[in-house]
Amino acid sequence: MIIHERLRPYCRKALRATVLSAVICLLGAGAAVVTTANLRAQQQEIEWTPQQEAIIKQVRGLRQLPDRERGRATKQLALEIRQLSPSMNKVRLAAGLASLSTEGDPGGHETVQEVATTLAVALGEHPLPSRDGQPAMPYAQLAAMAHFEHMNVSLDSPEFTAAVAQLKQQDERRQKADFTLADLEGRKWTLKSLRGKVVLVNFWATWCPPCRKEIPDLEALYERFKGQGLVILGISDETAAKVQPFVRKDKIAYPVLLDPGRKVNDIYSVEGIPMSFVYNRSGKLVAESMDMRTRQQFQAMLADAGLK
Repeated sequence: MIIHERLRPYCRKALRATVLSAVICLLGAGAAVVTTANLRAQQQEIEWTPQQEAIIKQVRGLRQLPDRERGRATKQLALEIRQLSPSMNKVRLAAGLASLSTEGDPGGHETVQEVATTLAVALGEHPLPSRDGQPAMPYAQLAAMAHFEHMNVSLDSPEFTAAVAQLKQQDERRQKADFTLADLEGRKWTLKSLRGKVVLVNFWATWCPPCRKEIPDLEALYERFKGQGLVILGISDETAAKVQPFVRKDKIAYPVLLDPGRKVNDIYSVEGIPMSFVYNRSGKLVAESMDMRTRQQFQAMLADAGLK
């Protein structure tokens, strides 16, 4: 899920609840400042048709489905949403589905492509104005699908073009990024001092279900490749009091670093989690992801850095 920086404190809370409440938060009234009160007002003001409400129910249930069923259901929902009449609600539904379609690999590339196409169609039919000189959130979400998921997007829109350009600028900053953060034991880790290693930087939080789901796969890959020079740095913006018990309970072996001031999150333009970035032994950014990855997907990212 991509979360605009100015909405982050409120949308993050919405993300913990239901998918559509988060989408309403992301795509709501476009106010410069969102409060809990006007978020509730936005939710109440939106009128859904019975057909749209049926789609909402299915979108909310996607995470409870096994991956094979989830892929089929996601693809079918994309096609159903695409057939709706042009409207802001259609954009909302397409964006809500898109936010879940990139979690792992349910249904594969073809399914995510159908979702991206549906969001592009919805935006083509119902364009959204820029806000404070920034593309509206759905354009950023669609650009991220093209950039991170390598989706083919056909949308003749200056807002989409601007969103793509922003992502390229963010990648330039990530390539040049350096940081020093302390882990839970107080040891300091500096990114550029790890040249000669393959480094996977993973942004996560204890409250984030997709983050928690990918941790066992990260653990397995760490155990497999650490002897070949793999370093995984898990970065959380939470406090040690929240992170320490979680790490101890799950027996996470790779370093978990604390970024309570979000300085490193901001360097990487992390507006939704999980996000992961892989640097090769020369310090070059070679792979990145905008959402939860499976073990197979992480392996493909590490292969880009020479680990096989």
